[in-house]
Amino acid sequence: MPNELLTSPLRPTTTDQGVFSWARELVMPALREAVDTLPAPERRIAGYHRGWNEADGSPTPPEVAEGAGKAVRPALVLLSAKAVGAPAECAVPGAVAVELVHDFSLLHDDVIDADRLRRHRPAAWAVFGVPAAVLTGDALLIGGLTTLTAAAGPHGAAAVRELSSALDELLRGQSQDVAFESTEGVTPGDYLAMAGGKTGSLMACACALGAVLAGVPESRVGGLRDFGRHLGIAFQCVDDLLGIWGRTERSGKPVGADVAARKKSLPVAVALADRGAAGRRLARLYSRPEPLDAADVALATGLIERAGGREATELEARRQVASAMRALARAEPVPSVYRQLHDIALLLTNRDH
Repeated sequence: MPNELLTSPLRPTTTDQGVFSWARELVMPALREAVDTLPAPERRIAGYHRGWNEADGSPTPPEVAEGAGKAVRPALVLLSAKAVGAPAECAVPGAVAVELVHDFSLLHDDVIDADRLRRHRPAAWAVFGVPAAVLTGDALLIGGLTTLTAAAGPHGAAAVRELSSALDELLRGQSQDVAFESTEGVTPGDYLAMAGGKTGSLMACACALGAVLAGVPESRVGGLRDFGRHLGIAFQCVDDLLGIWGRTERSGKPVGADVAARKKSLPVAVALADRGAAGRRLARLYSRPEPLDAADVALATGLIERAGGREATELEARRQVASAMRALARAEPVPSVYRQLHDIALLLTNRDH
């Protein structure tokens, strides 16, 4: 029997990137409508952040707009609805809400980390200033909650609770991440618990929301939620690898900035826990009061790899994907959508590093 996801209009194509194109096509009109309700200054900054317009408000070239944001989380929301046998259209408000909240978190994260690049362009705070970027993030957060409250139908209350719970976890995870920068003895276990909140919570919410909006039992929602949480942790592991060994032209984010800021990402936490010569030398380098220059960053990068940080993080990403797929099976998904989600999990965790 042909897979109806792959053969009818506005359905995923046979490629993983086609799934994201399908999600953008289905969600983008409602997402633009939500952003259009923001006050003019925040609307312009949100449009810049998403790649829809330049800093002066003029439209961006089509290739810039197309390359800004893959719609990973909206695709997960829509596919989670399909996974439990519901039409993807019922989950569009959830997909819009999750994407708005994701952009809120990125705007604030760039400010916190002082990262000057996002999606291959200067970060919003670097263009418009910190106060304007923070206020735009706040407006997007409110917009996400408003969208879900206004348009989620009979299961709206449950959907808002799902998103609110994820926001609480996200805040706690982000707070832990900031605290780790000045904390001695951050263990790999500490880091994974933080990543479960900072990154895993919103992925978990995305995968649960489609099922919540479809009105299925918690047993199936829970399987999708756990799938998303493990996938989010795996995604963070790969982000950590890209932050040290990636390429700016591929990731769109500054490479080496995490090491220069002495962030305790998972490769670093693993390396600092190593009692060998490389781990001890890295600990001395990280404890120096003066800033790390380019040579120090290069030295630290080599020490992290020699102390096992890279290998252990790659292994952890694979473990998390395996856990994600076991959780997904508990949701009793439609077989064709199980394959789509499996392929997306592999795509998200096999980025170049």
